[in-house]
Amino acid sequence: MTSAFLSHLSTELDGLKSAGLYKSERVISSTQSAEIEVGGRKVLNFCANNYLGLADNAELRDAAKHALDRYGYGMASVRFICGTQEEHKQLEAKISAFLGMEDTILYGSCFDANGGLFETLLGEEDAVISDALNHASIIDGVRLSKARRFRYANNDMADLEARLKEASDARFRLIATDGVFSMDGIIANLRGVCDLAEKYDAMVMVDDSHAVGFVGKNGRGSAEHCGVEGRVDIITGTLGKALGGASGGYTSGKATVVDWLRQRSRPYLFSNTLAPSIAGASLKVFELIENGAALRRRLNDNAARFRSSMTRAGFKLAGAGHPIIPVMLGDAALAQQMAAKMLERGIYVIGFSFPVVPKGQARIRTQMSAAHSTEDIDRAIAAFEDVRTAVPVP
Repeated sequence: MTSAFLSHLSTELDGLKSAGLYKSERVISSTQSAEIEVGGRKVLNFCANNYLGLADNAELRDAAKHALDRYGYGMASVRFICGTQEEHKQLEAKISAFLGMEDTILYGSCFDANGGLFETLLGEEDAVISDALNHASIIDGVRLSKARRFRYANNDMADLEARLKEASDARFRLIATDGVFSMDGIIANLRGVCDLAEKYDAMVMVDDSHAVGFVGKNGRGSAEHCGVEGRVDIITGTLGKALGGASGGYTSGKATVVDWLRQRSRPYLFSNTLAPSIAGASLKVFELIENGAALRRRLNDNAARFRSSMTRAGFKLAGAGHPIIPVMLGDAALAQQMAAKMLERGIYVIGFSFPVVPKGQARIRTQMSAAHSTEDIDRAIAAFEDVRTAVPVP
């Protein structure tokens, strides 16, 4: 590696730092929970995807230990060679039943699930119509495909219809959208998407990573919330957020689709699947979710309390009806400065800026959890109000 190349990277990194775009990593020296230990002090965590507070759940720990003792540490092989255990098949069946789909295929992450989806199912005669604010994993997955690519404005059904008309000569058309747009806390208009898909003979794919487990009456995700269960063709998701917070992803759909993915999806064919302990604990997760009405109610109450109080306090918030509640600031350096000031007051939040969000739309994305108490919520609100006096918040 040449010194010129390393010098180039150093200059680029310095540019990120001066622009307030450099992303530091803080080390957590405790379990992932409502209260965590960072840098030797305890702080309240308002930036994890631990929606239902299950990341340190005792029952999940016991299930993971039991699976570890019974099945060992790892698979040391991919699924089709000798890397499949009964727990993997049981978990796929459990996810399918929970989502009301015919079959499910597990991946190491939802990023892998999305990365292995589009190129496997679609060819150059086909078209993908993707929401402009879709997750990076969908964007990268679509890029791997030879299918023609169309993009429609976020949640804009008129623009989606225009793109469907534009792609009318394609052999197959697949609309791809997040169920929840994670940087904004916006739930997709899946009823509108499904109506247009049926009108223009298109299929629908939803990444429901920020919904399954807690969105919808029974926690079955954005399709349940929008009343379109049975109308979404493919659902991808993660086990690394509400469903225990460890790792792993999945794709659920028709049995024929899943069977083809098993034969041709590269991240599935060439990567190990879930460790036995994660598969075992994930089976237990769905037991908790199926009896998780109280957790979902607490999460929703926490989100409503935070949103209403922050709105009354005059903060500009994005999203609606979801425990992701972004505090909009605009300036990247300001977002970083405010997050640092919040940490000084015992509240752990992160400033998000380009390229994670568009330029000029920097924010602090807060995330509520069922693990938070009412006192935790009120303490975070008070800290935001206090910090606003120390930094020029618009």
